[in-house]
Amino acid sequence: MGLSAWKEYQGDRWALRCNPSSGNLHPTECYVLALKVPGIDNGLHHYRSLDHHLEQRCQAVWQGETRLFIGLSSIHWREAWKYGERAFRYCQLDVGHALGSLRYAAALQGWGLGLVEAPEDILGTHRATDFSGVEAEEFDLFLEVDLGQGIRGIPVFGPQNWTGSANRIDPSPMYSWPIIEEISRSTRRQFPLPPLGKTLETEVISHKGMEAAKVILGRRSAQQFDPAHILSRDGFFSMLRRLEPGNTLPWDVWGFDPGIHLVIFVHRIEGMAAGLYLLPRGPSIRKNCFRHEFLWEKVGPLMLLAKADCRRVAKMISCHQSIASESCFSLGMLADFPVIDADPWRYRQLHWESGMIGQILYLEAEAAGLRGTGIGCFFDDTFHELLGISSHEFQSLYHFTVGKPLIDPRITTLPPYPSLRPEK
Repeated sequence: MGLSAWKEYQGDRWALRCNPSSGNLHPTECYVLALKVPGIDNGLHHYRSLDHHLEQRCQAVWQGETRLFIGLSSIHWREAWKYGERAFRYCQLDVGHALGSLRYAAALQGWGLGLVEAPEDILGTHRATDFSGVEAEEFDLFLEVDLGQGIRGIPVFGPQNWTGSANRIDPSPMYSWPIIEEISRSTRRQFPLPPLGKTLETEVISHKGMEAAKVILGRRSAQQFDPAHILSRDGFFSMLRRLEPGNTLPWDVWGFDPGIHLVIFVHRIEGMAAGLYLLPRGPSIRKNCFRHEFLWEKVGPLMLLAKADCRRVAKMISCHQSIASESCFSLGMLADFPVIDADPWRYRQLHWESGMIGQILYLEAEAAGLRGTGIGCFFDDTFHELLGISSHEFQSLYHFTVGKPLIDPRITTLPPYPSLRPEK
């Protein structure tokens, strides 16, 4: 959740983080509940990414063994001032990015990580006095770090002596978006979480730790692609294998069946016809919801829907952004939407799953010498029309693109924490 670098150009300076965010706005706040963790006082702490420090929010009375938890929340206004009512969706995608980032970081330490039940007031975001006159902070989720004892859930402990208060982000907001608060209330969780599956391991994380750290710290969002670069078929399929649920990290953080399928615009993959492909990530894909003229020809893990040069349509669907057409491939993430009828909270979780897919693609692209970019601006109705989807059976939640980046040499890269010396 920390900084990965500082960038400078003509007097402007901005930070990058390990977990990506829409517009680099970072609405996701991170908290740590430490119980008998060496070097950290018992209690709840807020993580400051700027200087890589913990700020204690409250103390806790605890006499048991070591336990460690991580909580995430969102400040919707960090996105809303720029993106309006889309901000809620972007915040949930960022939670998914953060989930993936945390799971990989835990794996580098040899730890597991799992979503656990927790009261919404556990982070203190409900404390009116601490958030008086400032932007609201919405509880998202709570995770337990498996240090070898297994995932057991929140223990009973006594929080006391709350300290600190939130600061004001925007002293003079010009607009308000009440629909965001309405969506927040409507999608808060009412039902218990499913049981977690077994903890997963991957060769990349467990046996090549330094390489993995280099990839994680080097992750960037590409701004422009080389329109002539061709990605190998093996490299492409290797990325897709990481997206399969149940086989690799970070999919063991929850017990949900996959709800996101990928519609892929293949532009330049060696040995593959350009066209429209589908990667089903579960049994819920229903052919009768799509155009009847699609081919449905199996190509490795994919289904070829149509052979065509899709660059123009990919660009148009992604709000006319050339990053969707000049890459090696781009894609849209289709959510199996009926699950939210029974549990509206799944609207959040489907966005988290989409964000985790994006995080995997970011890291896999970086490891392959490529770059990825999340695309939050897209014409979903046009995308659905292209696929022949006329109902709400499937809905597009997030788009993504991967290719060979063109680097701007005028931008200077600086270390994230120059005052912190690396451990020997």
